[in-house]
Amino acid sequence: MADFFTHFSCVLDVGTPDNATRALDLYQVFMEEAAREDVPPDGFLLSIQPEHGGTVLWIRDEVTGDPQQVILFVLHCAKAFGLTGRWGFQWANTCSRPRVNAFGGGAHVLDLATRETIAWIDTNGWLARTLTPSRGKRGAR
Repeated sequence: MADFFTHFSCVLDVGTPDNATRALDLYQVFMEEAAREDVPPDGFLLSIQPEHGGTVLWIRDEVTGDPQQVILFVLHCAKAFGLTGRWGFQWANTCSRPRVNAFGGGAHVLDLATRETIAWIDTNGWLARTLTPSRGKRGAR
């Protein structure tokens, strides 16, 4: 039997050490709410990165993680701390054994000020769309 994993490691600068400390509290509440809504418990881990002045959160998976939970939490932080600019991260989907369509990944970019998605890609979906022949495309049959 194969085991499937989603891996990521990214950072979010929340501006001040106080915001970073508050983000840890927001994380606890966020994870408790997720548990009440039956969201899988392996969403992500969070810690403060002191080598970056104590304003940067390190967001990562432990064994496997949930990119959607990361996006929701970052949006929550953006609102709570008035964050602006672009932020994004990428993830890798892996498998403990070779399986067809078991490997891939994706990336997501947010506008923190508007809390909207700028762009995203899922490589499994991209590959399927790209392999599907279309009329009118050069080289398609």
